[in-house]
This record gives sequence, C-alpha cells and structure tokens, in this order.
Amino acid sequence: MKHSEIKNRIIETASSLFYKNGYNITGINEIVSEAGIAKSTLYAHFRSKEEICIAFLRFKDTNFNIEIEEFTASKPKGKSQILAIFDFLELFYHSEDFNGCWSIKTVSELSGGHENIKIEIQNQKNKFLQFISKLITDNLDHIKEAEIKSLSRKIYVLYEGAVVESYLHQTNWPIKEAKDLCSLLLK
Repeated sequence: MKHSEIKNRIIETASSLFYKNGYNITGINEIVSEAGIAKSTLYAHFRSKEEICIAFLRFKDTNFNIEIEEFTASKPKGKSQILAIFDFLELFYHSEDFNGCWSIKTVSELSGGHENIKIEIQNQKNKFLQFISKLITDNLDHIKEAEIKSLSRKIYVLYEGAVVESYLHQTNWPIKEAKDLCSLLLK
C-alpha cells in the first residue's frame, strides 16, 4: 500500500474515533488496531497523538468547507445563500453520525498545553467567519462594508450556538430558531 494511502487510512480512522468517542478517550493503540497497522507505521507518519489530532481537524474542516460552499452556492442568490448555512446544518444534524462540532468537542477536552490544536481550531473558525463574510458581501448589496464584520460575527455565533445546542438537546429546534434570528438580522 502506498505511503499516502496508509496516512489517509490513519487520518480517516482517527477522525472517526476522535469524533465519535473524543480525543482524550481515543488512544493510539485503538487507532492502530482500527486502522489495521503496526504502531511503528503510525509513528512513521505522525510523531504524536497531537499531530494526528491536527490532521483529523484539517480532514474534517476540508470536507466541511467543500460541502457547505457547494451547498450554499446551489441556492438562489441573495439571503437564501446566507440562510442556507442553517439548512446545511439541519442536514448535518439529521445525518447518521451527527455528534456536534468536532472542533468544539476537541477543544473542550483539552487542559493546559495543546497550543497547536487550539491554534488550528481558531484558524478554522476564523476561516468560517471569512466564509460568512463572503456570503454577505456576495449576496447583500445594501450592507455597508463597516457592517459586514459585525453581521458576520452575529451569524457565526448563531450558527455555532445552534450546532452546540442541537447536539446537547438532541433536537433541531436550536437550528430552526437560529435560522429565524438570522433572517431577522438580514432584513
């Protein structure tokens, strides 16, 4: 098997385990066993569990960005493309493996240290904020440049709150309410 295929298998296996079970609970031995590789093979690709975690976060983020960008772009121009982030979240919530936000779950498990993981998560969240800003810029002509940053942050907080609360309550009402509030913001 090719070097890149083995690395991808490790990332996909770790991603599944970290997202389902959590970062702290998932051990290296479990990743090795599930991936069907030797421990030395894992360490030939990753020097630490933290490196695997960063690869997991990037894997999840890359897939998320591709999917949400395609989904929102498929909606009619205007407010519909912005509100589509909540429709996307609704679909994610109803998927078989919904387990909340992988980034928030991971950062909530970290104690002191792990600065590289925290920085990766902050970078990903900032990238999502930029995506929301771009949606606003591309779809709302009446919003002044000075208002875009604040509006983006408000929508971001609504989205992130909806993810967390829908997972906590195991229901989709937080997503529906966040979308309604976002709609009011866009008037």
